[in-house]
Amino acid sequence: MTDTVRRHVAGLAPDALPAFVHDLAALRVHAAAVRAALPERVELYYAAKANPDAPVLTALRSAVDGYEVSSGGELAHVRQAVPDAPLAFGGPGKTEAEIAAAVDAGVHRWHVESEQELYRLAAAVADRPQASVDVLLRVNLPVGAGALDAVALAMGGRPTPFGLGPERAEACARLLTDPLGPFGALRPRLRLRGVHAHLASGLSAADQLALAEQIVGWSARLAERHAVALDEVNVGGGMAVDYADPQAGFDWTAFGAGLGRLLDRHPGLTLRIEPGRALTAYCGWYATEVLDVKQSHGEDFAVVRGGTHHLRTPATRGHDQPFTVVPVEAWSHPWPRPAVTTGRATLAGQLCTPKDVLARSAPAAAGLRTGDRVLFAMAGAYAWNISHHDFLMHPHPGFHYLDDEVPAATG
Repeated sequence: MTDTVRRHVAGLAPDALPAFVHDLAALRVHAAAVRAALPERVELYYAAKANPDAPVLTALRSAVDGYEVSSGGELAHVRQAVPDAPLAFGGPGKTEAEIAAAVDAGVHRWHVESEQELYRLAAAVADRPQASVDVLLRVNLPVGAGALDAVALAMGGRPTPFGLGPERAEACARLLTDPLGPFGALRPRLRLRGVHAHLASGLSAADQLALAEQIVGWSARLAERHAVALDEVNVGGGMAVDYADPQAGFDWTAFGAGLGRLLDRHPGLTLRIEPGRALTAYCGWYATEVLDVKQSHGEDFAVVRGGTHHLRTPATRGHDQPFTVVPVEAWSHPWPRPAVTTGRATLAGQLCTPKDVLARSAPAAAGLRTGDRVLFAMAGAYAWNISHHDFLMHPHPGFHYLDDEVPAATG
């Protein structure tokens, strides 16, 4: 936690909590370090689904080459927040209206997920004589036996609704490259540029590099079979973020060096990556206060204002959200101040469900008292935007964006 964040949270009025607090200066420093670790022919796109807050998108602009969006709503939002930025449009189940809007918006790259989607895209291009689109076929590639067995969130390497199986990718490549095929009249306004393969999330640098090798190798063979240049390969995101050990960050230096060696074997190829969580998670906090401390069957529980309806990540991923206690010494009530006495406590929210838990039996809660404040770290990605906001109709949190110690707040 930065001193800027701690001071800001300590100065908030109780009714301003809970609040998400983002350190935009720290975010820019982190993103710049990631960019610096990558070779020249690696493009860095930010997966907006991780955190689409406009100040976050804007803070990243100087470090990223573009943004990956996965719906018409994300496309419109990101286009408004960073109007000059190239966009890659992915995600399964694109509607005809979304496809038409994205063609009109001049999307930079299309991640085509199915043959029907390709036909819909071709129809939209045919209806717009001035339009042209560049396609990356999203492919669900088979990988080495056991390569993704330990991955909690896999989008490929097994049956999933994401992307094209290899045989259907071949069919789409034929549609895009055959001058006598159904899309022949659209050439060169409908162009195959390469392959996209986001197969899993939560991978180490070594595992990411191993997958990238397989993806590029398969893509090169596809291009050779269809007699096209292999211009681009997007190897996806999913760089590991360790909530149990926040200091064990993804090894961007090793990853960049490995991508450099891979590019040395493929002159003329551009690689693209699209991390989300690994860029923004570390620069956001969920700040709240302890409403009550009580014992149940010999265990301490601290009930905090808010909960998983604001920060759903620990419940869905099954981890304990790391946190820091910001002590508040003032206690104005005439009754005794409840406090943790067992040396550890489970931090739960206000919801009427046993699943509303942010951290279980945490030793960091030793001595925690009612009225103290708690700062949950690593809340800069997949936090508010992925949560069930209105369950029990509690108030929404505030949003604070700190930049060189000049805070801006919304909500």
